[in-house]
Amino acid sequence: MSRHGKGKSPTPKRPKTKLGLPDPDHSKSAVLDSLRSPESKRGYRHAIDEFIQWYCSEPRLSFNKVVVTHCRCDRRNTHHR
Repeated sequence: MSRHGKGKSPTPKRPKTKLGLPDPDHSKSAVLDSLRSPESKRGYRHAIDEFIQWYCSEPRLSFNKVVVTHCRCDRRNTHHR
């Protein structure tokens, strides 16, 4: 009698999915369309454009909180020089 004959059957492995950066124009429009104030739209548009430029300036493996935090630190260091 084999050990695999009893209990749960092995779960099939699913391929890992990689979360990439969604379409930047679509994401940018969704954020800007949710804002009412022209000043807020201007500020967010500028910040989003800066982020996309920074993100695309060198290859990245994924889009996650670590990458966003790194961008914020980079921007702070650049603006304080």
